[in-house]
Amino acid sequence: MGTKTLTIRRFAVAAVLLTLVIRPAAAQVVTRTEDDPPNAYAIGPGDILDISVWKNPELTTSVPVRPDGRISVPLLGDVQAAGMTPLALKQTLTDGYKEYVTAPGVSVVVKEIHSRKIFIQGEVATPGVYDLQPRMKLMQALALAGGTTPYAKGSVIVLRDTRDGKQDRRIEVKIGSIVSGKKPQDNLLLLPGDTLMVP
Repeated sequence: MGTKTLTIRRFAVAAVLLTLVIRPAAAQVVTRTEDDPPNAYAIGPGDILDISVWKNPELTTSVPVRPDGRISVPLLGDVQAAGMTPLALKQTLTDGYKEYVTAPGVSVVVKEIHSRKIFIQGEVATPGVYDLQPRMKLMQALALAGGTTPYAKGSVIVLRDTRDGKQDRRIEVKIGSIVSGKKPQDNLLLLPGDTLMVP
């Protein structure tokens, strides 16, 4: 079996595996409060939260959001966190702690964000799953993956969740057009769940 055939077969297998990765539900409902701005961050699985209760250090904790979207906190046990804004989770915890603490002053801080992922596969030095940094663009993501290999064909295919339950949107861009400055707009701003395939 030739090297080219092996490469194509590996690429195909990787593409199939990527479809099996669990991504956030397209129609995820975000729980927010009236004080939240429209673009308030929604907590997701993998995020690390710092939770403190004023004058109650025994209730202060740093917890990861589990894959099932819940966190474990003192006294209250398992509490839903994924899909909630920090203010909404603060309200939920405040209501829960009222049974145990007089006028609980709860704060919720997102210490680390790990729920916003992108997936990079194909002819890059280090394929894999990466945390999406704020306002990360396509070329930055390729750099994060170590750049393209000598076998790359000079293009990137971005598969993007359409959020309507239908087939992913397919966007193909030429790396050379971005680098040369002919089409700087092709250096796309990436979204959580984007899959970058480099043929």
